[in-house]
Order: sequence, then structure tokens, then C-alpha cells
Amino acid sequence: QVHLVESGGGLVQAGGSLRLSCAASGLTFRWYNMGWFRQGPGKEREFVAAISGDNTYYTDSVKGRFTISRDNAKNTVYLQMNSLKPEDTAVYYCAADSEVLGTSAQKRDSRMYEYWGQGAQVTVSS
Repeated sequence: QVHLVESGGGLVQAGGSLRLSCAASGLTFRWYNMGWFRQGPGKEREFVAAISGDNTYYTDSVKGRFTISRDNAKNTVYLQMNSLKPEDTAVYYCAADSEVLGTSAQKRDSRMYEYWGQGAQVTVSS
């Protein structure tokens, strides 16, 4: 059974940093694309970042501020978030996608991801 467990969320002031972690079990982690999505209050879930092999993908609003990385030996994917803004407030979800040959657009599509974590709350105060 696949489990994805996020940690590292919390409350931070604008301009601060947080690092989210997502520990995976029950799958061959290195074979999966890993993504981060978020859902803010009253908003739909949106793509944040993804990592596939050595390639990384970001939504425009987080480029230069967020960094996605993974440690295959630890079955963990990370999201380093710097220069946080109040509009980054959301529940952040990690997700796993087995279609490693997918396009860049597919890696941004939540429908491509088969497994999801329970989410971690990130709140940025102004």
C-alpha cells in the first residue's frame, strides 16, 4: 500500500522560509515523478512544482523562490520555500506519478498523479 506523508508545514511571516518534506513508502520511489500541488482558501488545487529525473518544473508564481528536490535513498521529496508571501497560504500536497515519459504539461496536471498525501498546512502572515 502506497503512503505519502507530508511534514514541515506551519505558520511563518511574509519573507520567511519553510521546507516541506514528503516521505513515500510502498512504491519504487525512483521510478516516479513527484509533484507538489496546493489548494488555497476558496481556490482550486493548483500545480506548484514537479521533479522527474534531473528535470524540474515550476509554476510561474514560485519560480526563483521555491526549489523542489528529491533524495531517492530516503524516498523523500522536498519543497524549499523562500521569500514566502501571504498568497502562498494553502494546504500543500505531494503526489506521485508513474508516467515518467509524460510531457511537461502532463507533469503539471493533477489528473496524472496516482497517489496523494494528506496535505500540510502552510500559513504566511503579512
